[in-house]
Amino acid sequence: MALWLLKSEPDVYSWEDLVRDGETVWDGVRNAQAAANLKAMAVGDEAFFYHSNIGKAAVAICRVTEPAFPDPTDPTGKWVAVKVAPVKPLARPVTLAEMKAEPALGQFQLIRQSRLSVVPVRPAEWARILDLAKEATRAS
Repeated sequence: MALWLLKSEPDVYSWEDLVRDGETVWDGVRNAQAAANLKAMAVGDEAFFYHSNIGKAAVAICRVTEPAFPDPTDPTGKWVAVKVAPVKPLARPVTLAEMKAEPALGQFQLIRQSRLSVVPVRPAEWARILDLAKEATRAS
């Protein structure tokens, strides 16, 4: 199973929208590297659902339910989409600022290539982000 991070602007499509819908087509990706990441996804892969622009935080986990297929919003047929479904919210959101401050995430592609809307997450990065969500909860 591979791990990913998917960015969405919460005022366009939020975690709450995905929970309400139960599943969605992750479309509209128009960057070659991000599209290559979508093409690499397999059913069962998990991803952090990341609220970009507003909030700038990983807020939840979703799962790929259908691998790459032609993006229905692309009249050229060049781009792809996947389907995802909600798994669970994080114990609490983990902000981009927290991730940047964490030495263990120094090579995280979200930080190194912040413009990409779909990035791979290494298992150690995934575990550290989950730990960050839990640590702040314990400290509260």
